Amino acid sequence: MTRGVDQDPADLVVGGVEVPLGERRRIQLPAGRLATGAEISIPVEVIRGTGPGPRVWLSAAIHGDELNGVEIIRQVLAESPPRRLNGTLLAVPIVNVFGFITQSRYLPDRRDLNRSFPGSRRGSLAARLAHLLMSEVVDGCEAGIDLHTGSDDRTNLAQLRGDFTDPETRRLALAFAPPIIVQSASRDGSLRAAATAAGAHVLVFEGGEAGRFNRTAIDQGTQGVLRVMEALGMRKASSGAPSPPPPLRSERSSWIRAGRSGLVRLDVEPGDRVEKGARLGVIKDAFGDRILRVRSRVPGLVIGLTRQPHVNRGDALVHVAEVEP
Repeated sequence: MTRGVDQDPADLVVGGVEVPLGERRRIQLPAGRLATGAEISIPVEVIRGTGPGPRVWLSAAIHGDELNGVEIIRQVLAESPPRRLNGTLLAVPIVNVFGFITQSRYLPDRRDLNRSFPGSRRGSLAARLAHLLMSEVVDGCEAGIDLHTGSDDRTNLAQLRGDFTDPETRRLALAFAPPIIVQSASRDGSLRAAATAAGAHVLVFEGGEAGRFNRTAIDQGTQGVLRVMEALGMRKASSGAPSPPPPLRSERSSWIRAGRSGLVRLDVEPGDRVEKGARLGVIKDAFGDRILRVRSRVPGLVIGLTRQPHVNRGDALVHVAEVEP
Protein backbone atom coordinates (compact mmCIF):
# COMPACT_ATOMS: atom_id res chain seq x y z
CA MET A 1 0.00 0.00 0.00
CA THR A 2 1.53 3.33 -1.06
CA ARG A 3 1.01 6.63 0.68
CA GLY A 4 -0.56 9.42 -1.37
CA VAL A 5 -3.69 10.43 -3.23
CA ASP A 6 -6.09 7.49 -3.34
CA GLN A 7 -7.65 7.08 -6.79
CA ASP A 8 -6.56 3.68 -8.15
CA PRO A 9 -9.56 1.29 -7.92
CA ALA A 10 -7.22 -1.71 -7.56
CA ASP A 11 -4.87 -0.04 -5.09
CA LEU A 12 -6.45 -0.76 -1.71
CA VAL A 13 -6.66 -4.24 -0.22
CA VAL A 14 -7.31 -4.72 3.50
CA GLY A 15 -7.35 -8.16 5.06
CA GLY A 16 -7.36 -9.72 1.62
CA VAL A 17 -10.50 -7.79 0.64
CA GLU A 18 -10.34 -5.32 -2.24
CA VAL A 19 -12.34 -2.15 -1.69
CA PRO A 20 -13.32 -0.41 -4.96
CA LEU A 21 -13.78 3.32 -5.30
CA GLY A 22 -17.17 4.57 -4.18
CA GLU A 23 -17.87 1.61 -1.87
CA ARG A 24 -17.56 0.63 1.77
CA ARG A 25 -16.64 -2.72 3.27
CA ARG A 26 -16.68 -4.18 6.76
CA ILE A 27 -13.71 -6.46 7.22
CA GLN A 28 -12.64 -8.79 10.01
CA LEU A 29 -8.85 -9.01 10.54
CA PRO A 30 -8.04 -12.38 12.16
CA ALA A 31 -6.40 -11.66 15.52
CA GLY A 32 -6.11 -15.16 16.97
CA ARG A 33 -8.19 -17.58 18.98
CA LEU A 34 -9.55 -17.65 22.47
CA ALA A 35 -8.59 -20.51 24.78
CA THR A 36 -11.91 -22.11 23.83
CA GLY A 37 -10.78 -22.29 20.21
CA ALA A 38 -13.20 -19.58 19.06
CA GLU A 39 -11.74 -17.22 16.47
CA ILE A 40 -11.41 -13.54 17.36
CA SER A 41 -10.90 -10.66 14.93
CA ILE A 42 -10.42 -6.91 14.76
CA PRO A 43 -13.37 -5.16 13.04
CA VAL A 44 -12.49 -2.59 10.37
CA GLU A 45 -14.71 -0.48 8.14
CA VAL A 46 -13.17 0.94 4.98
CA ILE A 47 -14.92 3.70 3.04
CA ARG A 48 -13.54 4.76 -0.33
CA GLY A 49 -14.89 8.00 -1.67
CA THR A 50 -15.78 8.82 -5.24
CA GLY A 51 -13.09 11.48 -5.53
CA PRO A 52 -9.32 11.52 -4.98
CA GLY A 53 -8.05 12.36 -1.51
CA PRO A 54 -5.88 11.16 1.36
CA ARG A 55 -5.99 7.92 3.31
CA VAL A 56 -6.77 8.49 6.96
CA TRP A 57 -7.30 6.03 9.79
CA LEU A 58 -9.29 6.30 13.01
CA SER A 59 -8.57 3.94 15.91
CA ALA A 60 -10.18 3.42 19.30
CA ALA A 61 -10.09 1.00 22.24
CA ILE A 62 -6.37 0.28 21.97
CA HIS A 63 -7.03 0.12 25.69
CA GLY A 64 -10.00 -2.22 25.83
CA ASP A 65 -12.00 -0.35 28.47
CA GLU A 66 -11.82 3.06 26.74
CA LEU A 67 -15.21 3.33 25.07
CA ASN A 68 -15.77 6.95 24.02
CA GLY A 69 -13.72 6.47 20.86
CA VAL A 70 -15.89 3.52 19.81
CA GLU A 71 -18.95 5.77 19.81
CA ILE A 72 -17.05 8.63 18.13
CA ILE A 73 -16.11 6.34 15.25
CA ARG A 74 -19.71 5.07 14.95
CA GLN A 75 -20.98 8.62 14.61
CA VAL A 76 -18.27 9.63 12.13
CA LEU A 77 -19.03 6.59 9.94
CA ALA A 78 -22.71 7.52 9.93
CA GLU A 79 -21.73 10.93 8.49
CA SER A 80 -19.40 9.50 5.82
CA PRO A 81 -21.23 7.88 2.88
CA PRO A 82 -18.89 7.16 -0.05
CA ARG A 83 -20.70 9.61 -2.35
CA ARG A 84 -19.80 12.46 0.01
CA LEU A 85 -16.20 11.38 0.64
CA ASN A 86 -12.93 12.10 -1.12
CA GLY A 87 -10.09 9.68 -0.43
CA THR A 88 -10.32 6.75 1.96
CA LEU A 89 -11.28 6.40 5.61
CA LEU A 90 -10.14 3.29 7.51
CA ALA A 91 -11.95 3.02 10.84
CA VAL A 92 -11.01 0.56 13.61
CA PRO A 93 -13.42 1.08 16.52
CA ILE A 94 -12.05 -1.79 18.65
CA VAL A 95 -8.32 -2.50 18.34
CA ASN A 96 -7.79 -4.39 21.59
CA VAL A 97 -10.60 -6.90 21.10
CA PHE A 98 -9.32 -9.11 23.93
CA GLY A 99 -9.43 -6.26 26.46
CA PHE A 100 -12.76 -5.03 25.10
CA ILE A 101 -14.40 -8.40 25.73
CA THR A 102 -13.12 -8.55 29.31
CA GLN A 103 -13.60 -4.78 29.95
CA SER A 104 -9.88 -4.45 30.66
CA ARG A 105 -7.32 -1.88 29.64
CA TYR A 106 -4.79 -4.63 28.98
CA LEU A 107 -4.37 -7.81 27.00
CA PRO A 108 -4.72 -11.20 28.73
CA ASP A 109 -0.99 -11.25 29.53
CA ARG A 110 -1.32 -7.75 31.13
CA ARG A 111 0.68 -6.13 28.36
CA ASP A 112 -0.24 -2.60 27.29
CA LEU A 113 -0.91 -2.74 23.54
CA ASN A 114 0.04 0.93 23.22
CA ARG A 115 3.58 0.11 24.29
CA SER A 116 3.98 -2.68 21.70
CA PHE A 117 4.15 -0.89 18.32
CA PRO A 118 5.22 -1.38 15.58
CA GLY A 119 5.03 -5.00 16.68
CA SER A 120 6.14 -8.16 14.92
CA ARG A 121 4.53 -11.07 13.13
CA ARG A 122 5.92 -13.70 15.51
CA GLY A 123 6.19 -11.90 18.84
CA SER A 124 3.86 -11.76 21.85
CA LEU A 125 0.10 -11.37 21.44
CA ALA A 126 0.53 -7.60 21.85
CA ALA A 127 3.29 -7.50 19.22
CA ARG A 128 1.18 -9.52 16.77
CA LEU A 129 -1.86 -7.25 17.19
CA ALA A 130 0.31 -4.15 16.79
CA HIS A 131 1.89 -5.57 13.63
CA LEU A 132 -1.55 -6.45 12.24
CA LEU A 133 -2.87 -2.91 12.73
CA MET A 134 0.27 -1.33 11.30
CA SER A 135 0.49 -3.54 8.22
CA GLU A 136 -3.22 -3.67 7.33
CA VAL A 137 -4.42 -0.20 8.31
CA VAL A 138 -1.78 2.38 9.24
CA ASP A 139 0.84 1.79 6.56
CA GLY A 140 0.01 4.01 3.61
CA CYS A 141 -2.07 6.52 5.56
CA GLU A 142 -1.15 10.18 5.50
CA ALA A 143 -2.80 10.93 8.83
CA GLY A 144 -4.51 9.24 11.72
CA ILE A 145 -6.46 10.01 14.88
CA ASP A 146 -6.09 7.68 17.86
CA LEU A 147 -8.95 8.04 20.35
CA HIS A 148 -8.49 7.55 24.11
CA THR A 149 -9.99 8.33 27.52
CA GLY A 150 -8.56 8.71 31.00
CA SER A 151 -7.44 5.56 32.82
CA ASP A 152 -7.26 4.22 36.37
CA ASP A 153 -10.38 6.05 37.65
CA ARG A 154 -9.26 9.29 36.01
CA THR A 155 -11.23 11.54 33.68
CA ASN A 156 -9.82 13.89 31.06
CA LEU A 157 -11.00 17.15 29.58
CA ALA A 158 -11.33 16.76 25.80
CA GLN A 159 -7.86 17.52 24.44
CA LEU A 160 -5.36 16.67 21.73
CA ARG A 161 -1.81 15.55 22.31
CA GLY A 162 0.89 15.44 19.68
CA ASP A 163 3.97 17.04 18.18
CA PHE A 164 2.63 20.43 17.22
CA THR A 165 6.02 21.70 16.15
CA ASP A 166 5.19 19.86 12.91
CA PRO A 167 3.24 22.35 10.76
CA GLU A 168 0.76 19.85 9.27
CA THR A 169 0.04 18.19 12.61
CA ARG A 170 -0.52 21.64 14.12
CA ARG A 171 -2.84 22.61 11.25
CA LEU A 172 -4.96 19.50 11.75
CA ALA A 173 -5.06 20.04 15.52
CA LEU A 174 -6.33 23.60 15.06
CA ALA A 175 -8.98 22.30 12.66
CA PHE A 176 -10.06 19.71 15.27
CA ALA A 177 -10.42 22.59 17.75
CA PRO A 178 -10.68 20.83 21.13
CA PRO A 179 -10.69 22.97 24.27
CA ILE A 180 -6.89 22.58 24.51
CA ILE A 181 -3.95 21.10 22.58
CA VAL A 182 -1.04 19.85 24.66
CA GLN A 183 2.44 19.47 23.22
CA SER A 184 3.76 16.09 24.31
CA ALA A 185 6.60 13.76 23.45
CA SER A 186 5.61 10.41 21.98
CA ARG A 187 6.26 7.31 24.06
CA ASP A 188 8.32 4.41 22.81
CA GLY A 189 6.11 1.59 21.65
CA SER A 190 3.02 3.76 21.14
CA LEU A 191 0.96 3.74 17.96
CA ARG A 192 1.67 7.44 17.62
CA ALA A 193 5.43 6.90 17.69
CA ALA A 194 5.33 4.03 15.18
CA ALA A 195 2.96 5.80 12.78
CA THR A 196 4.97 9.04 12.94
CA ALA A 197 8.14 7.08 12.13
CA ALA A 198 6.26 5.65 9.14
CA GLY A 199 5.54 9.16 7.87
CA ALA A 200 2.00 9.85 9.13
CA HIS A 201 0.71 12.92 10.94
CA VAL A 202 -0.90 11.70 14.17
CA LEU A 203 -3.35 13.28 16.60
CA VAL A 204 -4.10 11.62 19.94
CA PHE A 205 -7.49 12.55 21.38
CA GLU A 206 -8.18 12.19 25.09
CA GLY A 207 -11.60 12.76 26.58
CA GLY A 208 -13.75 11.40 29.40
CA GLU A 209 -13.08 8.29 31.45
CA ALA A 210 -12.79 4.56 30.91
CA GLY A 211 -15.72 2.18 31.16
CA ARG A 212 -18.51 4.62 30.31
CA PHE A 213 -19.77 7.03 27.66
CA ASN A 214 -19.26 10.75 28.25
CA ARG A 215 -21.59 12.75 26.04
CA THR A 216 -19.56 15.96 26.00
CA ALA A 217 -16.30 14.21 25.12
CA ILE A 218 -18.04 12.14 22.43
CA ASP A 219 -19.65 15.22 20.85
CA GLN A 220 -16.37 17.16 20.90
CA GLY A 221 -14.46 14.19 19.50
CA THR A 222 -16.96 13.51 16.72
CA GLN A 223 -17.15 17.11 15.57
CA GLY A 224 -13.38 17.43 15.79
CA VAL A 225 -12.76 14.39 13.60
CA LEU A 226 -15.24 15.66 11.01
CA ARG A 227 -13.51 19.06 10.96
CA VAL A 228 -10.15 17.38 10.40
CA MET A 229 -11.66 15.49 7.46
CA GLU A 230 -12.86 18.82 6.08
CA ALA A 231 -9.38 20.32 6.50
CA LEU A 232 -7.94 17.38 4.54
CA GLY A 233 -10.43 17.89 1.72
CA MET A 234 -12.19 14.60 2.45
CA ARG A 235 -15.64 16.15 2.96
CA LYS A 236 -17.35 19.48 2.44
CA ALA A 237 -17.63 21.87 5.34
CA SER A 238 -21.01 21.95 7.02
CA SER A 239 -22.86 25.02 5.75
CA GLY A 240 -23.92 27.39 8.48
CA ALA A 241 -22.07 25.51 11.22
CA PRO A 242 -20.63 27.94 13.80
CA SER A 243 -16.86 28.00 14.03
CA PRO A 244 -15.55 26.65 17.34
CA PRO A 245 -13.32 28.89 19.46
CA PRO A 246 -9.60 28.42 18.89
CA PRO A 247 -8.10 25.90 21.32
CA LEU A 248 -5.89 26.90 24.19
CA ARG A 249 -2.29 25.73 23.85
CA SER A 250 0.03 24.22 26.40
CA GLU A 251 3.68 23.27 26.25
CA ARG A 252 3.81 21.76 29.72
CA SER A 253 1.54 19.98 32.15
CA SER A 254 2.03 18.32 35.51
CA TRP A 255 0.13 16.20 38.03
CA ILE A 256 -0.55 17.47 41.53
CA ARG A 257 0.01 14.47 43.80
CA ALA A 258 -1.27 13.44 47.20
CA GLY A 259 0.90 14.56 50.09
CA ARG A 260 -0.55 11.87 52.36
CA SER A 261 -2.85 8.88 52.24
CA GLY A 262 -6.56 9.22 52.99
CA LEU A 263 -9.82 10.25 51.34
CA VAL A 264 -9.63 13.12 48.86
CA ARG A 265 -12.44 15.56 48.18
CA LEU A 266 -11.70 17.67 45.12
CA ASP A 267 -13.22 21.11 44.54
CA VAL A 268 -12.38 21.39 40.83
CA GLU A 269 -13.56 19.82 37.57
CA PRO A 270 -11.91 19.39 34.17
CA GLY A 271 -11.91 22.72 32.35
CA ASP A 272 -11.56 24.85 35.50
CA ARG A 273 -8.90 27.58 35.56
CA VAL A 274 -6.70 27.65 38.65
CA GLU A 275 -4.06 30.01 39.96
CA LYS A 276 -0.79 29.04 41.59
CA GLY A 277 -1.48 28.12 45.18
CA ALA A 278 -5.22 27.71 44.59
CA ARG A 279 -7.00 25.13 46.71
CA LEU A 280 -7.93 22.08 44.66
CA GLY A 281 -9.38 19.99 47.48
CA VAL A 282 -8.55 18.34 50.79
CA ILE A 283 -7.36 14.96 52.02
CA LYS A 284 -8.78 13.71 55.33
CA ASP A 285 -8.84 10.48 57.26
CA ALA A 286 -12.06 8.50 57.72
CA PHE A 287 -13.07 10.67 60.72
CA GLY A 288 -12.45 13.95 58.93
CA ASP A 289 -9.32 14.68 60.92
CA ARG A 290 -5.70 15.14 59.82
CA ILE A 291 -6.62 17.59 57.09
CA LEU A 292 -4.17 18.25 54.25
CA ARG A 293 -5.13 20.88 51.69
CA VAL A 294 -4.31 20.11 48.06
CA ARG A 295 -2.99 23.17 46.24
CA SER A 296 -1.87 23.81 42.69
CA ARG A 297 1.84 24.39 42.19
CA VAL A 298 1.25 26.20 38.90
CA PRO A 299 -1.40 28.38 37.25
CA GLY A 300 -3.28 26.76 34.40
CA LEU A 301 -6.22 24.67 33.23
CA VAL A 302 -7.42 21.44 34.85
CA ILE A 303 -7.22 18.84 32.06
CA GLY A 304 -7.67 15.70 34.16
CA LEU A 305 -8.30 14.41 37.65
CA THR A 306 -8.94 11.30 39.68
CA ARG A 307 -12.46 10.10 40.45
CA GLN A 308 -11.15 7.74 43.13
CA PRO A 309 -11.62 9.11 46.68
CA HIS A 310 -9.20 6.59 48.22
CA VAL A 311 -5.63 7.81 47.66
CA ASN A 312 -2.16 6.90 48.81
CA ARG A 313 0.68 9.30 49.26
CA GLY A 314 2.13 10.13 45.84
CA ASP A 315 -1.02 9.29 43.86
CA ALA A 316 -1.88 11.60 40.95
CA LEU A 317 -4.84 13.82 41.85
CA VAL A 318 -5.22 16.75 39.45
CA HIS A 319 -3.57 17.29 36.05
CA VAL A 320 -2.88 20.98 35.36
CA ALA A 321 -1.74 22.31 31.97
CA GLU A 322 0.13 25.60 31.92
CA VAL A 323 -1.60 27.62 29.22
CA GLU A 324 0.13 29.91 26.75
CA PRO A 325 -1.00 33.55 26.98
